[in-house]
Amino acid sequence: MISRAHRIVLRSVAVAAACCALVAAIPAAAALYKWIDASGRVVYSDIPPTGDVKYETVSGTAPPAASSNAVKDMAARDAEFRKRQAEAAAKDKQAEDKRLETAKLNEQCERARLQIKQLAAEQVPYARLNEKGEMVYLDDTARRRERDETERWMQTNCKA
Repeated sequence: MISRAHRIVLRSVAVAAACCALVAAIPAAAALYKWIDASGRVVYSDIPPTGDVKYETVSGTAPPAASSNAVKDMAARDAEFRKRQAEAAAKDKQAEDKRLETAKLNEQCERARLQIKQLAAEQVPYARLNEKGEMVYLDDTARRRERDETERWMQTNCKA
């Protein structure tokens, strides 16, 4: 059983809590207005807009007040976001450069394979253009030397 003094204390605490809740609810009961300003931003205020602006009364509490660090926090988040975007773009560019480099090397290797086949077919004449633009046919020694150089290049640069 609860003593009389105990009940009085509990009742006093309950009344005090009710008073605090009532005082806290008074600002929430104030009108809150919402409208769109000239630059297209949504504005909330406890004071209605001036001039010929359409607005609506919103129930509930006002949005939290901006803290003094809110601008700094937003700027820091924005900078971090831009940094991540730049890093992702750099990574994508690096991957694309690597892909293009690999494709170019594969094409060079395929050309080298075809050149080796042409150089190996000794019964078919193999010609080059000299500095003057004249066609010069390679003899057997020059063909073998060219084929050996191309095979060495392929062993160094081509994987398959």
